[in-house]
Amino acid sequence: MKPVIFGLSGLDLTSAERSFFTAADPAGYILFKRNIENRAQVRALTDSLREISGRDDLPILIDQEGGRVARMGPPEWPEFPAGPAFDRLYDIAPISAIEAARANAEAIGRMLAEVGITVDCLPLLDVAQPDTTEAVSIRTLGSEPMRVAALGKAILDGLQRGGVVGVVKHMPGHGRAKLDTHYHLPTVTASDEELEIDLQPFTRLNDAPMGMTSHIVYQAWDPARPATLSPTVIEQIIRQRIGFDGLLMTDDIDMKALSGTAGDKAAGAIAAGCDLVLDCWARMEEMDEIVGRLADISAVSRARLDRAMATIATARGEGDMAALIAKRDALLALT
Repeated sequence: MKPVIFGLSGLDLTSAERSFFTAADPAGYILFKRNIENRAQVRALTDSLREISGRDDLPILIDQEGGRVARMGPPEWPEFPAGPAFDRLYDIAPISAIEAARANAEAIGRMLAEVGITVDCLPLLDVAQPDTTEAVSIRTLGSEPMRVAALGKAILDGLQRGGVVGVVKHMPGHGRAKLDTHYHLPTVTASDEELEIDLQPFTRLNDAPMGMTSHIVYQAWDPARPATLSPTVIEQIIRQRIGFDGLLMTDDIDMKALSGTAGDKAAGAIAAGCDLVLDCWARMEEMDEIVGRLADISAVSRARLDRAMATIATARGEGDMAALIAKRDALLALT
């Protein structure tokens, strides 16, 4: 198995993709809107990926946050609110906000599990700042670390109840970035002491099954390399200081914050200490280069992957998605 998660080009596998993935055996896959049409089609697609891999617990990821970041939506599936909706409710009714976030996440989890998706890249634990880039600020759970942690924990719990693994992101914190990492490499100049605020939600939830790195340079920790490519940030900050021992994946290495070839970025991320590389855009030449540059997944990373996926092995129960959504809406109506 190669330590990489690949994207797919369309609604079903091409013959070239089927042959390539069978030979390469990537750790998992990630879906986008280009891969989504309806329930039957998505279920057939995810079933075909499990068939190729021979793994019932195959990680099949999606970014289904709510708000602008939603790969599945109307008319086939309902809309879901983004993080700020729960932050606003927390201002007046913290317990209600936590319960609304949990119900919302469980509804998302049940929706995803129904079509064979097993991992949702949620929750964001980034602590918002007044000048946080809009790419993140419209998605956050707030500017107070313990609130972010409380809501994040509710989301992780809800997703697990729904049969889906959650991914905390973007470690070690995206809130101070003023630029969008899809297009630029941000540099955070805050001191180590100031950055403690950003670490707190991740530290509180350091037992999360999966985490995702940020493509950001933190001058206080490693002025030369973004977190994704920094052994210092990954080992000393994420693994030791935060205490995270779950599966650590990169954010999409195709984002413009990182430079170099796909193979360079993938090899650099694994060498820095990431367990898995996330490469989203299904470009066969780049995927082939990545596979050629990466050794098989390490025993430590494979154990983290297996442990993460095992968290949902017995979590799939019967539930009424409509009732969960109604409960969430009744609570959010308090605002």
